[in-house]
Parts: sequence; C-alpha cells; structure tokens
Amino acid sequence: MNRKANAVWQGNGKEGKGQLTTQSGVLSNNPYGFNTRFETEPGTNPEELIAAAHAGCFTMALAFQLQGAGFTADELRTEAVVSLEKDGDGFTITASALTLTAKIPGIDQQKFDELAGIAEKNCPVSKVLNAKISLKATLQG
Repeated sequence: MNRKANAVWQGNGKEGKGQLTTQSGVLSNNPYGFNTRFETEPGTNPEELIAAAHAGCFTMALAFQLQGAGFTADELRTEAVVSLEKDGDGFTITASALTLTAKIPGIDQQKFDELAGIAEKNCPVSKVLNAKISLKATLQG
C-alpha cells in the first residue's frame, strides 16, 4: 500500500510560499510557509501533519489492540504534540508526546496500560519517528 502527498514551493525559504495536496484530497493546495510553520499565519506545516498522523495512527493501533483483547472503547481521544527544536543551522523534530484519554468499559488499569504501551511502540508512525516518544494515558471510569 502506498499513500501520496505533494508539495509545491515558489520562492526562497523565508518569503516563499508552498501548497500541500494529499492523494485523498483532504488537503488540496493547502498553504504552508515560514509564517505558518514558525509564526501564526493560517495554514499548515509539516510538524502539525506529523502530529495528526501520529495521533491517528496510535489511536487506531490501540483500537485494534483492544479488539484483540476483547474490549471496545466508547471513546479514545489522543493529542500529539510534536517538538521542533533548533539544531545547528537547521531544525530537528526531537519528540512526539501523546496524551490519551480513554473510556473503555470493563478494562482494568493494568490491561489498559499494557495495551496502550504496545500500541504506542508498534504503530507505524511511532516506528518511523527518530524522536523521543512519550505516552500519558488516562483511563476514565
């Protein structure tokens, strides 16, 4: 299975502008640039897209872990915060912090922690990131 996205850029690094388009059409010529990445101009940026991908991947991986163990979540809500830090002349993504809040009938804390940990380590996006990954998981009663 292959998934595609395209980036088009015009201009230099700081004043230039780009557009991102995904195969599914969810993004279609969405603007990105220096101002959307390092300031607050409307548009997207690569780190935001990585955060969305990581949150979505982990949450789905956990749903499958739960299913395999005989549980079905009422709700899994995950936030991913991707950290971009200065690294010499450039930048490096240094971390992705996952925060999960879950409502899962019938599961105990130990099983929840076990399955969430397996999902965090084994979702494909976690595997591809060369960054520190953390997980804070809360099971709501």
